[in-house]
Amino acid sequence: MKRREFIQKTAAGSALVLGGLSLSSFAEPETKKITILHTNDVHSHIDPFPIDDPKFPNMGGAARRASLIEQVRREEPNVLLLDAGDVFQGTPYFNYYGGELEFKLMSMMQYDLATMGNHDFDNGIDGFKLQLPHAKFDFVCANYNFKNTVLDGIVKPYKIFYKDGLKIGIFGLGIELNGLVNKNLYKETVYNDPIGTAQDMARTLRHTEKCDLVICLSHLGFIYANEPNKVSDLVLARATKDIDLIIGGHTHTFLTKPYIEKNSAGEEVIINQVGCYGINVGRIDFTFEKGKKSKMGSKTISV
Repeated sequence: MKRREFIQKTAAGSALVLGGLSLSSFAEPETKKITILHTNDVHSHIDPFPIDDPKFPNMGGAARRASLIEQVRREEPNVLLLDAGDVFQGTPYFNYYGGELEFKLMSMMQYDLATMGNHDFDNGIDGFKLQLPHAKFDFVCANYNFKNTVLDGIVKPYKIFYKDGLKIGIFGLGIELNGLVNKNLYKETVYNDPIGTAQDMARTLRHTEKCDLVICLSHLGFIYANEPNKVSDLVLARATKDIDLIIGGHTHTFLTKPYIEKNSAGEEVIINQVGCYGINVGRIDFTFEKGKKSKMGSKTISV
């Protein structure tokens, strides 16, 4: 076969196989979407509330939460499922099983990451560690120094996830344990300033690790009306920068939509918390265009 004839036939065959697709058809999509699902302060509520409950009739329950999460995962390809602490304490399930059931159910729901709340120390730091083999997900907390405890090297300051070519950095913050938890329960755990810690973590994740999205899992509380200077999610957002989203817990605050606060650089920080007892799941959707965060959507979903 002559050279010219070979080139012509090869070109024609390629066009047939590609069906008219141009090279740009194989380029990486310019728009990407990350879906964050989150809970906080579930407090060992496995079953739905009774139908005659005065506040939350027939609401909540692990089975319903699992169904909701599964539905979102069917609809969205890039989902992260997070919890902002106080998994333990609140029903006889915790008193009887010591947290085993809670961690097993969260693992079945495929939680990706959680931080620690003060009630997660209610069986002591040794009791928490004893249940960790049942958790097929990690815990992060950057401002608790566990150096001289059984959790040293187990609970990390942060974790990085990769979704659809995007890099997501998540760190945790815990509340001051002194005054909330008996010293015998948290032992040699050292509490460090959450604001300074958060700024260090955000700087590391944004500028050293080059994360596209930086999330704080916080168990500091949303706001303290009678103590406006007490460290809370609002105070944290105003005093730091490089954090995109704060997922909160501790104060059982029912936000119907995320709160938008300006950080120290005048940029917007999203803060969300969905109450307690597993009756709501928060959802935050981030859209990225050409690698840059362009918009956010949100909803609180009743279970």
